[in-house]
Amino acid sequence: MRVVFMGTPDFSVPTLTEIVSAGHEVVAVYTRAPKPAGRGQAERKSPVHETAEAFGIPVFTPRSLKGEAEQAQFASLGAEVAVVVAYGLILPRPILDAPDYGCLNLHGSLLPRWRGAAPIQRAIMAGDRQTGIVVMQMDEGLDTGAMGPTEIIPIGPDMTAGELHDQMMRLGADLMGRALAALERGSLDFTPQPAEGETYAAKIDKAEARIDFSQSAEAVHNRIRGLSPFPGAWFELELAGKPVRIKALRSNLVSGSGAPGALLGDGLTIACGTGAVRLIQVQREGKGAMDAATFLRGAGTLPATVS
Repeated sequence: MRVVFMGTPDFSVPTLTEIVSAGHEVVAVYTRAPKPAGRGQAERKSPVHETAEAFGIPVFTPRSLKGEAEQAQFASLGAEVAVVVAYGLILPRPILDAPDYGCLNLHGSLLPRWRGAAPIQRAIMAGDRQTGIVVMQMDEGLDTGAMGPTEIIPIGPDMTAGELHDQMMRLGADLMGRALAALERGSLDFTPQPAEGETYAAKIDKAEARIDFSQSAEAVHNRIRGLSPFPGAWFELELAGKPVRIKALRSNLVSGSGAPGALLGDGLTIACGTGAVRLIQVQREGKGAMDAATFLRGAGTLPATVS
């Protein structure tokens, strides 16, 4: 099929690669414009941009798709379908209507639960036991379009957002590949989303990353794994008389009690509002990730509590 691909981060790359490998004609790739990054603030192309160039596919990086010139350019590509995976720009009606079969979006939840920007993190932070990935026919609403092929994904009790992201990335590429094959055969079906069960996956706010140990151990554990590895749930620990920010990247639920934030025993077990969590992997400010034992060897004497 004649395809326009629209995506930006690493999450999008396997789907683009799958579409190319399946023999479809990707006539153009749309991605976010390069941004300054690193110490020198040199402009860095997105992962999708770099992948498209490696395949020799023309790349477009408009700041918006609301203008008539951008919409005319998109329509001139003559695409049969557009595939959208974590692109990052709103698609106005003229863009949605331009391809013969519209725009197909890969979304990381079991819609209508967790519509919005952060469905992976929100599902884990809420303690959901399962989620999924779905091919959706896009409309002008926020993730409100009819649903096509779907894969259900169990969420293990200690699974992190990073692990779920990587699993979805692989499954999503295969799912979209199968969806395009069905579309080519004329057998791709869509079902309207259920009328009930809608929740909104708001973008993660920086203030949410600070751990509140007055919450239950389960809520703290879910926040840690839901924000791991990025942006990382954090707390402060006084070391050598100075407060140091520590990111908690992995944890376990354990028995224990004490005032919220109290360090229990000789490890990184911390009391919560009810129960306790044991930190398994942490990252000290300015350092790389390390296991708790390595951190403790270099930390010196710990205070009685964290904050």
